[in-house]
Amino acid sequence: MTVPGTLESGQKGRAPMSDEPHYSGVYAWIVVLFCLGVYTLTFVNRLAWGTMATVAGPSLGMSVASFGVFFTAFYFSYVCSNATGGFVTDTIGPRLTILLALVPFGVFTFFFSYTPSVLVGIFIQVGMGFTAGLNYAAVIKLVSSWFPLRSRGKPMAALLLGSSLGLTLTNAIVPSLLKHFGWRGVYKGIGIITIVWGILSYLVVRDNPFRQKQSGEKPSYRLLFQNRNLLFLALAGFGGFWATVGFANWANALMVKGYHLPLVRAGVVVVLFGIGAFVGKPLIGTIADWLGGHYKALTMCCLGLFSAMLLIFGKMSTELTFMIIAPFLGITAYSYATTMTMMITEESTLRLAGSAIGLTNAFWQLSGTIVPIVVGVIFQTFHSFYAAFVVLACGPASAVLMLMFVRERKYTQD
Repeated sequence: MTVPGTLESGQKGRAPMSDEPHYSGVYAWIVVLFCLGVYTLTFVNRLAWGTMATVAGPSLGMSVASFGVFFTAFYFSYVCSNATGGFVTDTIGPRLTILLALVPFGVFTFFFSYTPSVLVGIFIQVGMGFTAGLNYAAVIKLVSSWFPLRSRGKPMAALLLGSSLGLTLTNAIVPSLLKHFGWRGVYKGIGIITIVWGILSYLVVRDNPFRQKQSGEKPSYRLLFQNRNLLFLALAGFGGFWATVGFANWANALMVKGYHLPLVRAGVVVVLFGIGAFVGKPLIGTIADWLGGHYKALTMCCLGLFSAMLLIFGKMSTELTFMIIAPFLGITAYSYATTMTMMITEESTLRLAGSAIGLTNAFWQLSGTIVPIVVGVIFQTFHSFYAAFVVLACGPASAVLMLMFVRERKYTQD
């Protein structure tokens, strides 16, 4: 007898692996929906301070210059927990990891509303960042476990929309709620929603039965560190995130300082960039499924186009041209993450997918701590808008080079 969602005896699967899960109908998409909610909430909670800082900061006696201290506290612990969260996911399973991460995340968010001082706020943000980071590997592994390789593009792209959706919801809803409930009331509400979603996810979502069947296996983590493909994928992701994070942090300032665009108009350009990103993820997921599981060439193409679009954007000088190019830049800026994430889960096997995703994502995120400083120095030194974008374009260009060293596996029909 076979367990629903597992490989039938004699059924063709991916040649190098024995743990390929199979698509399980509507329920698999319910899993995607709940994981999307988890991933979206991590971004809503994470970005809420940026939306409310001008109101909340003065009540805590903070100057504008010190608003970033909460971002730093969150981000530092977020990166650390990404590195460890994958091991937790592989040890206790993604379903339980989500419960043990999202509920405390909501509790920390709720109690941030009672922050009496900056020091206490920093400690709470550290807790928020650590619990938020545990969720990433869990949702990636959970979605991967419910879809076979050749059908994984669209669900993975749908899941990764959480970052764009979180950014949109935070900017669209939080300002209005702030007027009615104040910043403390908003944090209470977000915290409660996060706790409730964590409990509902645990009640509704299940680990794939095929994965439960192999839960007794002892994972060989040594294989992760000996896998040269994972090393080059980590380096490639660092290059991609270098440009994605760099643009997100500097786009507004560079347009305002370089070409004296009004801040509001520069913001419109970034919104158009975000719309492109929202379109790009499902588009690349659909193409990936159509190609049937061979992601290397597609990922290299996305990164190459991203580098080229950054150079083109850097050559623009008027509001109209920025607005025309921005959506196309947005499409390329995030699309590579979908296919690269799937390549990592395949290289590591599903048994070690959480650990591989956690470690590589932690390394990718380090680029976010370096690139803002480098771009700032370059722009200040040369006073050149284009030079700043050349620096950003070097990231995805180097990623293409790293992917050349990845040996893509050959797969049989699922």
